[in-house]
Amino acid sequence: MKLHLPDWHSLPIQMILSFVALVLLTAAAVGLPSLFLMRNQLQHQAREQVRQGVLATQALYDATRDELESMAILTAQRPTLRQILSNKRYDEVPPYLDTLQPGLDLDLLVVCTAEGRLAADSGRLPVDPCARGTIPGFQAIAGSGTPQAWLLAMEQAVGEAGEPLGSVWVGRALDGELLAHLRAQTGLEQTLLMAGQPLASSLSGRAPARVDRAGSPARMAVDGQDFYTQSFPLGAGELQAEVALDVADLGATQSELGWALAGSILSAVVVASLLGTYLAGRISSPLGHLAQVAAAMGQGSTPGEVATALESSLVVETRVREVAQVAQALETARRDLQRSVNQLQQEKRWIDHLLESIVEGIVTLDRRGYITFFSHGAEHITGWPRDQVLGRPCDTVFKPLEAEVPFSKLIPPPGQRRKISIELSDGRQAILAVTGARLMPPERGDALVALVFRDISEEEAVHRLLGHFLANVAHEFRTPLSALAASVELLLDQAPELSPGELEELLVTLHLGVLGLQTLIDNLLESASIETGHFRVYPRPCRVATVIAEAVELMQPLLLKHGQRLVVEMPAAMPVVQADPRRTVQVINNLLSNAIKYGPDDAEIEVCAAVEGKWVRLSVADRGPGIRTEGRKDLFRRFVHPSPDDNGGARVGAGLGLSVVKAIVEAHGGQVGIEGRPGGGSIFWFTLPRAEDT
Repeated sequence: MKLHLPDWHSLPIQMILSFVALVLLTAAAVGLPSLFLMRNQLQHQAREQVRQGVLATQALYDATRDELESMAILTAQRPTLRQILSNKRYDEVPPYLDTLQPGLDLDLLVVCTAEGRLAADSGRLPVDPCARGTIPGFQAIAGSGTPQAWLLAMEQAVGEAGEPLGSVWVGRALDGELLAHLRAQTGLEQTLLMAGQPLASSLSGRAPARVDRAGSPARMAVDGQDFYTQSFPLGAGELQAEVALDVADLGATQSELGWALAGSILSAVVVASLLGTYLAGRISSPLGHLAQVAAAMGQGSTPGEVATALESSLVVETRVREVAQVAQALETARRDLQRSVNQLQQEKRWIDHLLESIVEGIVTLDRRGYITFFSHGAEHITGWPRDQVLGRPCDTVFKPLEAEVPFSKLIPPPGQRRKISIELSDGRQAILAVTGARLMPPERGDALVALVFRDISEEEAVHRLLGHFLANVAHEFRTPLSALAASVELLLDQAPELSPGELEELLVTLHLGVLGLQTLIDNLLESASIETGHFRVYPRPCRVATVIAEAVELMQPLLLKHGQRLVVEMPAAMPVVQADPRRTVQVINNLLSNAIKYGPDDAEIEVCAAVEGKWVRLSVADRGPGIRTEGRKDLFRRFVHPSPDDNGGARVGAGLGLSVVKAIVEAHGGQVGIEGRPGGGSIFWFTLPRAEDT
């Protein structure tokens, strides 16, 4: 049996192959970039989740350290313990710790004598912190076997005259229980590493892992299972914390997308083959009949024979008409294609308009690093006009503050994000969050790199301010709470033995602590209500003298503590103001509190009221170090602290009081400001509307 091979040059075969090739090219042009973008998006989401997990884990470790330090301070300040150490009754320390530790939730509680000897040990620390000179903080301590990770805090116990009585060590083991708690809080696997080797992990069967560069999530395999991991140091030693995200779901999703794309392409090829076979038969058959008639005429057949041939194939007439119909259909398809092209051009213009409206900067580079696209957002962020940067190398436009490193060397890999500090066109400095993407595969020979960036300078500043704010809030809470706890414990233990003067001093201390906490909590609540849009004022006619008197009465204990004097100056005929009395008292209290904190002891503070047209101006003047002129514009923002002229003053408070003052005054329609005071100090002023003018 002779095998007949198909004629690959025939019209039907060529049409079938053309249909299949067209479908394959279309599927590849649409499917592969879509699969690539979806994969990059999934990987970016995973890496971003790891980065957020690192931040959350760091915050939890910091909170645990702050809590432990507070426990050490409160324990060392306990009067009973200080009395035992002062009288050197060291045999009473163990039973005292036995009664104390159950309520503290500690893994370690150690009391050392002033000579550095162990007085009592309640815990399982492999070493003696009294004799070995253990350093507080996150530590990896070697025992009889594998090193153990600990978080330690130490506080000195001092007597009434300031003499050292000993020290108190508290600690918490960084073990599987703590890591399981962190995993429940963050949703990520937690591991503690020492020199790249795991000490404890929430992962079962955790294998030794490499230490990856901190700040960049990397892939890691544990027992055949893929993870995205990122590590960061704990303390000053080699102890590191590592978070890990299981990416099994990511791989499954990518596989499903690949199989779905392959199935779609295969189905399209089958449909195209069937459609090509059908259309090839419909088109080539009438052309074949016409070719037969033409061949008969070319061979010299008579007209009668040609007519017979035509009559014997009546289908020719109908098929020829069908060919015409096919031609008409092709013309219709051409017009439809033209409309599609026009629609695509409109969509391109729409996409171009969309890119121009995006606030983030979008820049594309060719394989040489030359700029090929520069969006309107990029112009706005960098200050560079588009016509001045197109076709230029990116290293001549973007100048990192690290002058020795060109910008092209700092571009992040596709799908990753990096912070880069650059110099703008006008000389200003900005921090950009740059995300890289590859638009074309490198094998094409002309790879295009897309950069999406936005200015995060203000966000970074807010993050820094927020960090200072949290630290200050913790300090503001911890200090009065420690004083209150010590005073209450002293009252409980020694109330019958205290003199009336000592009792009064303790009560004043309690009152000041409660007053400070109340002020801080009020500012926190007011700041939260301002942020959420629930802040309201309820103005009504009220007297200025009454409001000032109420505020002065609330601040009187704090004034007496610092030995400061308050002078109130106002006209005898002071008009009534249209204001919320409670909110106005809060404004004056915040200004007086700052004047007391930053002013010297035994100084004079002035509260003045004056009429300025339709407004009443109230001011608080102090004799503090003053505020730098360049720092006054941001003074009323949240989390911002006053900075003295000599740069030597302490940062006091949570940075909320002045922002609350500004919100309250502006809600009344007034203004708030600050002026320098001749001779040193500052004048904080605000205005309120007169009642008869509202």
